[in-house]
Parts: sequence; C-alpha cells; structure tokens
Amino acid sequence: MLSGGALIYSYWSYLLFMQNAPHLALSFTLVELLITLAIAAILLGLSIPSFTALISSNRLSSSANTWITTLNYARSEAIKRNQQVVVRKTLTNWEQGWQVFVDIDRSTVARQNVLDSDDILLRVYAALPVGFTLRGNQNFSNFIRYKPNGVSSSFGSFVICDNRDGNNLPEPYTSKLITVNAAGRVHLGIDANINGIPERDDGSEIVSCTVSPF
Repeated sequence: MLSGGALIYSYWSYLLFMQNAPHLALSFTLVELLITLAIAAILLGLSIPSFTALISSNRLSSSANTWITTLNYARSEAIKRNQQVVVRKTLTNWEQGWQVFVDIDRSTVARQNVLDSDDILLRVYAALPVGFTLRGNQNFSNFIRYKPNGVSSSFGSFVICDNRDGNNLPEPYTSKLITVNAAGRVHLGIDANINGIPERDDGSEIVSCTVSPF
C-alpha cells in the first residue's frame, strides 16, 4: 500500500502528465484541483498523529541517551582521574538539569557530593523537554557518585517519562528505565512482553514515573 506522500506524488505526476500532453488534456480542471486538495487534506489529517508520536518517541530516546551518556562519562572520568566524580541534580528534580563534577573536597559530610570552590566542574546539562520527567529511586534521589575504580556509590534505577499528560504513569512507549548495577555499569530496561513498558531486572514492570520504587 502506498503511503500518503506517495499517493499525493502519484496523483500530481498524473496531473502533470496530463498538463504536458495536449492531445489528452489542455489544462487542470477545477474538479481535478478540488479532488487533489481534498485528498491532500485527508492524508495530512491521518499523518499528523503518527508524526507527533514519532517526534515524542525521538525526544524520549534522545533524553535517555543523554542520561546514559552522562553516567558513562562520569564513570569514565572517575577512573581516568582516580577521583570521586559526582552527578548531581541542579534543582528540585533531575529533569530540571544536572551537573557533573570532580568531588575533590570531601573533608566533611557537608562538603561531600556537593559542588564547592575546591571541586572541578566538568559539565552542566540543561533541562529535559517540557513535560518530561527524570527520577531516581531512593538510592539516587539527589546524586550518583562514581569511585576511582568505576563502582557507583549505590545501585538502583532511573525512569524517564514523557509525562505531558501529568498522570505520572508509564504508559506504553512513553518511558525508559535506566538501571545502574553494583559495578556502576548502566543498561536500559527491556520490554520482554512487548507492551511498551520497560521492566526491571527481576521482570516486574515499572509502575510510576515519579514515585520510587520504579
């Protein structure tokens, strides 16, 4: 079956052929133009929802890739520098942006996992698209730290959701699960039952975009 664009292209090709074949037709007729506009309007109306869904899917994948890249970068820098490297949210929630820094001054509890004047800021990341959420479970509510050997301060998971409807639920194909294992390595949650909702390593599905446990 031809796509909407292919149908329009084929119909216009036919009209152009007729236009350039004087022995067949002298010009476009009003009826032909009206039919073309009607077909174009119908096909455009059918394609807009699919196009919107494609954009949302691309934004979700891009956001998940950015987050995975962040964690891999922090782990790599910790190993390379032989230092503690921290990824910490900059405001109330992770989706509002985060920063990566070398946590040099850990002399007191108050200075640990917090960017201060003695630390080295490596990167700052902007907020996710409006309506998207990024939340860590209780182990990663504020930060994740990588040790010089590449092991993370804890293990757990993060969930990214296209949550523009505001219901905080991981609906089909609107969420990504990013898991950090005990060794500090990162992987995406799979969708074994192919229902569009990612699953944890134990096989259970995530049930919320914003409330731990995911």
